[in-house]
Amino acid sequence: MPKLNPAQKLMRFTGHLRYIFGPASSSPLDHEMTPENKELLLRQQAASEAFVTVTRPDGSTYLIPRDTNDQSLR
Repeated sequence: MPKLNPAQKLMRFTGHLRYIFGPASSSPLDHEMTPENKELLLRQQAASEAFVTVTRPDGSTYLIPRDTNDQSLR
């Protein structure tokens, strides 16, 4: 058997794994969102709009609440 390079060894190893476990499953990306996913997306968007990103002069960033009366993170 000829000497295999590392990439060929990896491909051979993953081929053996696919033989044992089967191919990886994939789902189409163009399917309709479920109502639960739509609700979760809306909640996450609302949560992200509650904060504003502030950039310091050194380039680092941090979040502060948009509501100036909110003292929960200060």
